[in-house]
Amino acid sequence: KEGGDVDDSSLIRGIVVDKERVHPSMPMTVKNAKIALVDSALEIKETETDAEIRITSPDQLQAFLEQEEKMLKDMVEKITASGATVVFCQKGIDDMAQHYLAKAGVVAIRRVKKSDMEKLSKATGANIITSLKEISSKDLGKAGLVEERKVAGEAMTFVEECENPKAVTILLRGGTEHVINEAERAVTDGLGAVTSAIEMGKIVTGGGAIETEIAVKLRVYATKVGGREQLAIEAFADALEIIPRTLAESAGMDPIDTLVKIRTEHTNGNKHAGIHVFKASIEDMKKEDVIEPMKVKRQALASAAEVAEMILKIDDIIAASKPAGAGGPPGGMPPGGMGDMGD
Repeated sequence: KEGGDVDDSSLIRGIVVDKERVHPSMPMTVKNAKIALVDSALEIKETETDAEIRITSPDQLQAFLEQEEKMLKDMVEKITASGATVVFCQKGIDDMAQHYLAKAGVVAIRRVKKSDMEKLSKATGANIITSLKEISSKDLGKAGLVEERKVAGEAMTFVEECENPKAVTILLRGGTEHVINEAERAVTDGLGAVTSAIEMGKIVTGGGAIETEIAVKLRVYATKVGGREQLAIEAFADALEIIPRTLAESAGMDPIDTLVKIRTEHTNGNKHAGIHVFKASIEDMKKEDVIEPMKVKRQALASAAEVAEMILKIDDIIAASKPAGAGGPPGGMPPGGMGDMGD
């Protein structure tokens, strides 16, 4: 939501619905709320067949209006009888029904999106009711707090303090739409990383620690190989150290001195030593809780190696197919190119 600062973003153990209560007399805050989710309209249903009612006297009109009012009142009474204190309706709510709900102290929110209704069901444990005739206390969900608040000048309904919610909300704030989009991208990437770590069940330390450890081990291994293969292994190790080098530069540290120090740490057995960009120092990444999913790291290294191998193969093909005398200026130009054309 635009407005505020990124630091104002928050995790809500529940759902935020971008809607407000339908009647100003309804309470703005409900504690220990019992929530009903209704996907049918709290209105008088129109008949599917064309019908015409003839009213010939004021008494008949009054009786007709009273019957409509009674039907709406019965709907509200079914809701209140179930014990519900908050109603989320996927469709419309008649003005008279709004009046009776407000009079009963029940908060009602109308025209809630289907996706939000499903999330509310997961968060609160409520069943989505298709007919008010079937509503009972067993269908209601629970939330410690339901409250209407203003966010960036717009009213929103917060359903919080849900017990063991299966759906939660991350409310992102930012000064501009671009800032919010960037924050959303970062959060999405973070959630993906956490999901990957949970699914695989394995992690590695971040801050360039794992890359440095692999590089140190590769250099030791290279001395045992010898020949040209040794040069290739050492080059691979150098490529891995681009990560800690870049982190050092981003943190305002001297990249050369930092690489020397972090190599020394790993050579001495501190395999979790990495670069803490916020502290601009080399720290134990395990103690600092700077971790990455092993699955993501493994895939990144594998992809980088595959791309490098592909480029090397392409270079070999180009070098082998280059015709004799190739490499001069195109179109029969003299070696000087176009440099003398202006004289």
